[in-house]
Amino acid sequence: MAQPYLTLKTLIEHENEVRRSRFLCAISPAASVEQAQAFIAGRRRLHPSATHNCTAYVIGQSVQKGDDDGEPGGTAGTPMVQALVGRGFSDVVAVVTRYFGGVLLGAGGLVRAYGSAVTETLDRAEPVRMVPARLMRVSVAHDQAGRVENDLRASRYAVGEVAYGASVVFSVAVGADEVAAFGDWVAALTAGRALVEAGQAVHVPG
Repeated sequence: MAQPYLTLKTLIEHENEVRRSRFLCAISPAASVEQAQAFIAGRRRLHPSATHNCTAYVIGQSVQKGDDDGEPGGTAGTPMVQALVGRGFSDVVAVVTRYFGGVLLGAGGLVRAYGSAVTETLDRAEPVRMVPARLMRVSVAHDQAGRVENDLRASRYAVGEVAYGASVVFSVAVGADEVAAFGDWVAALTAGRALVEAGQAVHVPG
C-alpha cells in the first residue's frame, strides 16, 4: 500500500566545510528520473571544475539511485540516498559538489561528510507532506456540469483537467481514505446522475 512521504516545492542549497574540503549540496524536487537527470546535468555544468559532483535521487516508491562520481565506491551516493530515504523524502534529487581541500577524509569520513551534507540541507527545507490519493473521474451531463464544477472547486478536493465530450468529465484527486465518502457526496450532489470511477493511485499534498 502506498505510504505518505515528504518532498520539496523549490530548490534548497547549503554549503559546509570538512577539513578544508567544501561540500555544496543542492536538493530539488524531481517528479521523474528525467527531471532528476536534467538537474544533475545542470549542476555539473555549474561546477565543471569541482573535484566531484556526487548525486542521489529518490523517485516514487521504488526508484533509488546514487552515484559516487569518482569517490571510493559506496562513500557518497549511497549515504546521500540513505539520508533522503531516512528522512522520508521522495521525488527529490540531491547533488553534493566537492572541492577538495587537500586533506584525505578516509572512507568513514566521506560517508559522514556526504550524508551530513544532505541532512543539514534538509534541516533548512520546508517539506511538503504528500499523502496517498486516487484520481477519480466524475462524468455528468452538460446541464449539470456548471453547478457540479462550482461545488467541486469550492470543496477540499483538488480538481484537475475537465474534458468535454458526450458528457463532461472531471478529474479529481481524492485522499485514499475518502474515496467512498466522495462517491456518496457526488451522488447526493447530482441526485445519483453522475458516474464516479476510481482511476490511478497518486499522491497529493495533505
